[in-house]
This record gives sequence, C-alpha cells and structure tokens, in this order.
Amino acid sequence: MSLTDTNPTLENTAAPEAQDAHHDEVNPATIKAIFAVLAAVVIAWGSAIYAFGVPGLYIPALCFVPVMYGLLVVIAKG
Repeated sequence: MSLTDTNPTLENTAAPEAQDAHHDEVNPATIKAIFAVLAAVVIAWGSAIYAFGVPGLYIPALCFVPVMYGLLVVIAKG
C-alpha cells in the first residue's frame, strides 16, 4: 500500500510539464569541445608539474578551490 492508495487526492498532482519532461540531445561537437578543454587543462597541469615540480602540483590545485566552490554554489542554486 502506498500513500496514493490511502489518499486519492495525491494521484495526479504532478505538473503536466513534469510528466512530459525530456532532456535535449547534446551536440557531439559540444562534447568534443568539453573533452578538448579538459585535455588541455590536464596537459597544462602536467607541464607545470614537469617544469616546477611539487609547487606545480599544489599551486594550481589551491587556485582551483574558489572556482570549484563557486561552481558548487551555482549547482546547488539550480
């Protein structure tokens, strides 16, 4: 037995647009661009580690902390 079985007023309360919700298809060029940027960041970070050693490892990570914090705030707000 579920909640909708005991309370008939809750049966069709979902918004019509929520029932028909679908996600748009993502363009393959967009996915390729995202992976290209990601690869460039990883290569740049690897080059910094090669050129500067341990500081090249942790300084970019420390600089990325506020960026990730802001991204999490944006995701949480929806």
